[in-house]
Amino acid sequence: MYTIAPETADDLWEIEALYDTCFAPGRTALSSYRLREGVPPVAGLSLAARDTDAILAGAIRFWPVRIGQARHDALLLGPVAVHPTRQGEGLGALLIQTALDRAAPLGWERVMLVGDAPYYGRYGFARLDGVLMPPPTNPDRVLGRAITVGAWDGVNGDVQRVER
Repeated sequence: MYTIAPETADDLWEIEALYDTCFAPGRTALSSYRLREGVPPVAGLSLAARDTDAILAGAIRFWPVRIGQARHDALLLGPVAVHPTRQGEGLGALLIQTALDRAAPLGWERVMLVGDAPYYGRYGFARLDGVLMPPPTNPDRVLGRAITVGAWDGVNGDVQRVER
């Protein structure tokens, strides 16, 4: 049993420690981090999952980005992490689905990520042709999901950071 709640300032360092545990030490060197630097995660969609003892078991974050010359707004999902002792319990799926369910009421129409198509395909993500992440991102790993029908139609170009 987990309680999922929006991330707060008090969660910051605990979540960063979870990401350090779950990902390689060079995770912040990835191109997607250039889009996140100095930009706060999206409030209400960046979530922390805690067990009945209030121990952090998982977390997910979303970041605002803009795509192409038309500057289409999108969510950049990631990272999502589950503590190694909690993996295999469906917590990652719960975090992803909970956050996606909360995105539409907050006015978001589209979400993207850099990840494995076989894993994220089960949540409706598919390869985005014409949407270009900063190099050296493999274009086959750039995936998107429409939150509202047709939200990715005609969207193409470079993914850009949002200055806030």
